[in-house]
Amino acid sequence: MPEHAAPLLRPPRHRVDPRARHWWTAQALLTLSGPMLLVALVMAVLSLLFFPGALPWLGPLLLVVLVLPAVGYLVVMPRWRYAVHAWELGERAVYAAGGWFWQKRRIAPLTRVQTVDTVRGPLQRRYGLATVTVTTASTAGDIKIAGLSDADAEELSRRIGEAAQDVSGDAT
Repeated sequence: MPEHAAPLLRPPRHRVDPRARHWWTAQALLTLSGPMLLVALVMAVLSLLFFPGALPWLGPLLLVVLVLPAVGYLVVMPRWRYAVHAWELGERAVYAAGGWFWQKRRIAPLTRVQTVDTVRGPLQRRYGLATVTVTTASTAGDIKIAGLSDADAEELSRRIGEAAQDVSGDAT
């Protein structure tokens, strides 16, 4: 190890709920993969009905441009995101890692915590999940811990609130 190398930051200790993979898969189906597969299907059917001569070149084009990226995103993104997302609450700070292609780790001191919100969207409620958002006085923005079970989200919100009260500071 070089003499002036920066210390490595270990990943947070707690993973999100395993049901988050299903939630992210459903999100992918509704937002990107589903529409791409639907467009590929419609274009293939229209071509078959009205331009059957186009299928020999349109079929492979649809496969490469729409079907394979849609299936790849649907299969890879939830697993990759689950491997990255994690969180930890220490005595003095909240630590979270998120993203999948662009990954981000943030540590926020509890003295900087202003609010703690728990959000459950319709799709998250279907899977019994929630997102905890910790708002701080930092210009870097909030810390979002997505994919927690309802019980873990409530417990984490309560613990962050209590820990923030126990740590002296003005959150500005």
